[in-house]
Amino acid sequence: MGVRLVRVRVPGGRASPEPPLGPALQQFGLNVEEVVNKLNELTKHFEGMEVTVDIYVDPDTKEYFIEVKSPPTSELLIKAAGASKPSGDPEHQKVGDVSLEDVIKIALMKKKQLTAKTLKAAVKTILSTAQTVGVTVNGKEPRDVLKEVEQGLHDELLLKYEEEWRKEE
Repeated sequence: MGVRLVRVRVPGGRASPEPPLGPALQQFGLNVEEVVNKLNELTKHFEGMEVTVDIYVDPDTKEYFIEVKSPPTSELLIKAAGASKPSGDPEHQKVGDVSLEDVIKIALMKKKQLTAKTLKAAVKTILSTAQTVGVTVNGKEPRDVLKEVEQGLHDELLLKYEEEWRKEE
């Protein structure tokens, strides 16, 4: 029959066997409780957010593989800033502040979806998104922090996370 795809949106760390997930898995004869527990383990760091999950199932062997899609960068930034929504006027109205360390952690979460080859490039991408949603970084405009990153002013902090960036390649 070939591998089949089950795509669902689940609350991070809080998936349940309720519809639509349970019935979708039962049709392939999978142990629903086992899959739900594994899903919750894989999505626990996205608690409080909805995440898209692809479950690839081989109906013949009952083997499966779970791929968790990271939430949008803007959603991660807004959550880290403690805001409920992006700014409608990001140039004049800020919705919250995050640390540069938060930005780095978001870059690590989004690594698979980003085209950036280096952690520094990924951080610059996240900073650009912060600018568009009205989130400041370390109390500053993200564009100013981006310039500091380009000038090497935060290389020491970036170096702290460089190994984590490389190990997931």
